[in-house]
Parts: sequence; C-alpha cells; structure tokens
Amino acid sequence: MADLKNFQKGKMVEFPSRSIVPERDVNKTPILECIHLGIDFGGLRAVDDFNLTIGQTEIAGLIGPNGAGKTTVFNMLTGVYPPTRGTIVVNGMPIVGKSTAQINRMGIGRTFQNIRLFGNLSVEDNVKIALHNSMHYSLFEAIFRLPRYWKEEKKAHERALELLSIFNMEHMAGWQAGSLPYGAQRRLEIVRALATEPKLILLDEPAAGMNPSETTDLMENIVKIRDDFQIAVLLIEHDMNLVMGICEGICVLNFGQVIAKGTAEQIQANPAVIEAYLGKQEAQ
Repeated sequence: MADLKNFQKGKMVEFPSRSIVPERDVNKTPILECIHLGIDFGGLRAVDDFNLTIGQTEIAGLIGPNGAGKTTVFNMLTGVYPPTRGTIVVNGMPIVGKSTAQINRMGIGRTFQNIRLFGNLSVEDNVKIALHNSMHYSLFEAIFRLPRYWKEEKKAHERALELLSIFNMEHMAGWQAGSLPYGAQRRLEIVRALATEPKLILLDEPAAGMNPSETTDLMENIVKIRDDFQIAVLLIEHDMNLVMGICEGICVLNFGQVIAKGTAEQIQANPAVIEAYLGKQEAQ
C-alpha cells in the first residue's frame, strides 16, 4: 500500500495541445486525448466540445454536479455510446467506432457507478473472467481438460490471487462475490478492471459508500496501482478530499461542458467551479 504521507503529485506542465500533463509524461504520447467530443440524445446536447488530455501515468479527476455528463463521458470513452462528434485517441490510436471489447483490448478498463459483479460467482472467478484475453487454450482443450488447459488455469489462479492481494482480499477468493460488504465489492470491481491489463483505468465513483478509513485506504491503493502498474487513472468522484488529495489534473464539467481544467489548487480557487457547486451568491 502506498504511503500518502510521502505522496507527491507530479508537477503539471503545458503539453503542445495547450493541455497540462505531469512533467514526467510530457515527452510521451498521451494515454488519452479527447478532441471536441460531444454527444446528443435526440434534441438534448448531453456533452459538448469536451477536450481532455491525460498523461501516461497521470491520476486525473473528472468532477461536476450530478447530471453534469461525467458518466456519459465514460460511456463514450468505452464505446457504450458512440459520440455524435469529435475524436477519442488512446495511446496514439483513434477508438471511435470500436466495440467495447476492442477498446478494452486497446487499453481502457473501467468500473461502474452501479456495481456490476457476477454476484453468484466466487471472488476469484470474477477476476478470472477478466483474464480471458491472457489465457491461451482452445475449446477442445477445455472440454477434455488437456494439459495446456490446466497449465493456463493454474496461471490464472495465481494471477487472480496476486491481483486480489492489492486490496488484501486474497483470503476472500472463494467467497461469493454478491455476499461481500459494499466496500469490498467496490474494490473487487477495481481488481477485475486491472485484470484486463489496462493502460488507463476509469473509476466511476470508487469511494461511494465507503467510510473515511476505507476512503483513505482507497486513495493509497490508487496511488499504489499507478506506481506499480505504471498506468493512468481517470476517476469520477464526489468526495473532494479524495479528488484534491491525489488527482494531479482535474477537469470540471457542468451541463455537459468543461468549465475549468487545472491542478487541485487552481480548481479550488476557480470562481466558476465554486458557483457550479455552491450556486451564485446573491448580493446583499
């Protein structure tokens, strides 16, 4: 587990596209670029002119009031919704028009606002399902339980326990996923997303339902995941202590449009952000 006392955010510097990324990532291809992204549902313009750049190892936050369009952005990034306009580039490759499975193989993993585990399966099986891309045996070998099947299953078992150990959950491997406490189910979703070997992991309200101690542990583990896996993290979260504590770059949405981008310090001092969250103060 990472030690937040020693955690230091990377210095944010300008990228050629006039976005900011951590200084350590400035000479690398961004892991994500959203360019003039937008989506309409009938006559409703849900997201409009969304632009965002994320560095290869950045922990970034996407925040805004309820209904601002944050999860809609996640759904476009993962192919659930095809954007009406704009471009999404992952690690230098355009992904618009790709299926959710193709996008996952290209490097984006995610969790969901509403937990989507296979509740009747074991904790380990939930993780192993996400390991299918790295398991190499044929249907024939699986049906007849041939040696390569057992070899690959052993590797998957060991990898699942290794991933579960990130959250000290390896002892829960045989438990039914649906019987886990809410916070543990949230953590299992993150483990399952990591099992797909993402280059960018999208976390949709990962601290929802967690108490302050669990949230602190989650913050430490998000930093640990970034450091150990050398991947980027983009999270939607309403817990501002978490967002301001670990996010290096923060993007603020309101009514489907970006109203501010910057570091935690810049966002906290931005009048448009304060107004979006607190409402415009009437003059006395």
